[in-house]
Amino acid sequence: MATPVLEIDNLRIEFPTRRGCLVAVDGVSFHIGPGEVLGVVGESGAGKSLTAGAVIGLLDPPGRIAGGQIRLGGTRIDDWPEARLRRLRGARIGTIFQDPLTSLNPLYTIGRQLTETISTHLDLDRRQTRDRAVALLDEVGIPAAARRFDDYPHQFSGGMRQRVVIALALAANPELVIADEPTTALDVSVQAQIIALLKRLCREHGAAVMLITHDMAVIAETADRVVVMYAGRIAETGPVRAVIESSLHPYTAGLMGSIPAIGRRRDRLVQIDGAMPRIDQRPTGCAFHSRCPRARARCREAQPAPVRRGQSEAACWLYG
Repeated sequence: MATPVLEIDNLRIEFPTRRGCLVAVDGVSFHIGPGEVLGVVGESGAGKSLTAGAVIGLLDPPGRIAGGQIRLGGTRIDDWPEARLRRLRGARIGTIFQDPLTSLNPLYTIGRQLTETISTHLDLDRRQTRDRAVALLDEVGIPAAARRFDDYPHQFSGGMRQRVVIALALAANPELVIADEPTTALDVSVQAQIIALLKRLCREHGAAVMLITHDMAVIAETADRVVVMYAGRIAETGPVRAVIESSLHPYTAGLMGSIPAIGRRRDRLVQIDGAMPRIDQRPTGCAFHSRCPRARARCREAQPAPVRRGQSEAACWLYG
């Protein structure tokens, strides 16, 4: 088997406070293979973006990695110093954030931002750098790329700015692209274009993708496999089609039941009562038990381990 591009093994992220350590991410493990799109889905506060921040070494203080390992191409990187991680970002890991306006410097032209990124990570002369920047803009679908090279971010629409951010993420041909809610700030019609573009470009460049979102429709359209997170833990993981059509965990089933389906008659959509527990109020046992319609006494007492059923795994006492 090929070495996974990204391996996360039993990751634990803590936030020290005066009242003790708050555990934000607890025991998260998954991998992404070459050219694979892994969707990471869950409600706000599930720990998706924190996991991505740990991968690229951008956890906000006082957050820290308190356990586990992160490996890129088989090499452990979670214990690297900041200076070494800084060289890694952009060169081997590209990042796409959800708000393209804040991802771009409003004082610099699009061309300058692209050429700075390319010259930082690739050994090209000035002419080659500019040619690559224009080619990237053209590749992501910016009309008249050479003419718009010297335009500023405010002169682009939201969808066009996100295309520029994708070009920046792919500028140095990274092995891994982390896309954190890349379509949240965009219109629905533009979302579909950006997702199709991201999937095509990463396939052509051979990059693995970690796609973070709360939208199961985006996952269904884009991902090969999916990781469902809840309250800092993984609830279910498996091939996207298996998870969507035959959800094992009650939380995943609730997410899928809340989405209208064309051609399938439902009297009402599923509603998951309650809210995800705050980081300082997470219960013992399964964190979902207070909202779960199938909870039993054991769910309140002990945290379930992942159990394989078919192609998927679910951390649920229904299968323990």
